[in-house]
Amino acid sequence: MPIPCHYLLVDDNAADLLLAEEAFGQLAPDCTLTCLSSGEEALQLLRTETFQPDVVLLDINMPVMSGFQVLEAMKADSKLRKIPVVMLSTSSASGDITEAYSLHASSYLVKSSGFSAFLEQIDVFLRYWRGVQVTGAH
Repeated sequence: MPIPCHYLLVDDNAADLLLAEEAFGQLAPDCTLTCLSSGEEALQLLRTETFQPDVVLLDINMPVMSGFQVLEAMKADSKLRKIPVVMLSTSSASGDITEAYSLHASSYLVKSSGFSAFLEQIDVFLRYWRGVQVTGAH
């Protein structure tokens, strides 16, 4: 099974997207990170025949279409439902975490605010997902 190398990040915060691009660039230069700023864009791209990320990182609080709505749409679509989705949010509210897992998110990460802490968080994330794919466990 191939190691995940293509990630899709959906987040409406431009600063968070730049932080993620820098973190992935440092930690996984051999991987592709596609960044989008809305749920609508994400679903449109995911539904094309040529785009298939290994893992989706999805912010919860976005205008027009929340991350929960995107997750729900993905899990209702037979082509998209098997793509692992990691909710990445500033919210540590238990209701948000419960909602994410009830909609079948693969995991939930609370965004670290500082770059070095975020870098460490992304490093752990990448090592985890590479390990999942190597062992075949979910």
